[in-house]
Amino acid sequence: MSAAKPAWDMILVGAGLANGLIALRLLEKRPDIRLLVIESGPHAGGNHTWSFHQHDLTPAQHVWMAPLISHRWPGYDVRFPRHARTLQQGYYSITSTHFAAHLQAQLGDRLRLATEVITVAPQQVTLRDGTTLTAAAVIDGRGNLSNPHLTLGVQAFLGQEWTLAAPHGLQHPILMDATVAQQGGYRFVYTLPLSPTRLLIEDTHYRDAAPADVTALRPAIAAYAQQQGWLLQQLIREEQGALPLTLAGDVAAFWHHHAGQPVSGLRAGLFHPVTGYSLPDAVRLAERIAAHPSLTADALFSVLQHHATQQWQQQRFLRMLNRMLFWAAEPEQRWRVMQRFYQLPAALIARFYAGQLTAADKARLLIGKPPVPLLAALRAITQRQASQRETCHE
Repeated sequence: MSAAKPAWDMILVGAGLANGLIALRLLEKRPDIRLLVIESGPHAGGNHTWSFHQHDLTPAQHVWMAPLISHRWPGYDVRFPRHARTLQQGYYSITSTHFAAHLQAQLGDRLRLATEVITVAPQQVTLRDGTTLTAAAVIDGRGNLSNPHLTLGVQAFLGQEWTLAAPHGLQHPILMDATVAQQGGYRFVYTLPLSPTRLLIEDTHYRDAAPADVTALRPAIAAYAQQQGWLLQQLIREEQGALPLTLAGDVAAFWHHHAGQPVSGLRAGLFHPVTGYSLPDAVRLAERIAAHPSLTADALFSVLQHHATQQWQQQRFLRMLNRMLFWAAEPEQRWRVMQRFYQLPAALIARFYAGQLTAADKARLLIGKPPVPLLAALRAITQRQASQRETCHE
């Protein structure tokens, strides 16, 4: 006697960025799929702003992502103690509010909000009320990256969106203003001009571990705004987070830890190791899943593991740069590494963000007097955590 057919072809647990894009791409490419997205919160997307650079996506990817874009600018600025620059490269942001509205409009009753999932398995989920839902495949995209086989730093931040009493005068986002006091690690302020009198201001810290309470950064945002001459009028919203930054790890053990459970987004380790940006990886993953001929749990776990392992191998050099930043540079001097980086050719910087560094780019990044002590840099390049083995022979 054959087993009962699952109620769904796919269940996506969590309606964050990665699963949201998977759902949208599946509906576009496979409109007949029996799809369900389950989110514990009151709306999809949480409370986030996702940004990316023009060259992070292909022209075709820009086309299908266009309805999600909330803001776009023709370039961005960076500021360091001894260097400032405007890069004429497009920069884009998606707000979680816009993302949630678009996802709700496209998914309709295929999106269940305020629904808590207690257990997740490759082919079923159990809800808080005891209901069990079955699917040919379940993808867990609930965001948390908790895996003992990675060595991570964090990019911790507090962001506040303000209306101002007078125009701010910014033409571009300020991606990094590292002229601020460093406070025990690489610190910069990130600012997005959302309208002539509205700003998102984020106080950002690269640290070895997340601070206990990032809300302590509120006075620093107010002080920075005052220094810039911005007249803060009304706080619209606040967001906070701690993005993972990968230094080292064992990718085979990482996936063995998932024990056959398909995962997406941060849970799959899919983000830029140096910046923590996850949107380009989420776009690529959505396309790969939607194009795969088999959407069973086993097939998806295999394709996810293969895709993420490919990314891991391609990011080997980026993890080495992270180790130089975190392990070779004194915390108060880490800004020097990034200042030197932003003096490099604009095309190289674009390829860095897109994760497409050439062999010549890598050589250019290492040539010359390093902004960190040489012996410390050499130790950081080869350093391993005793409990972890780099499977890519970094």
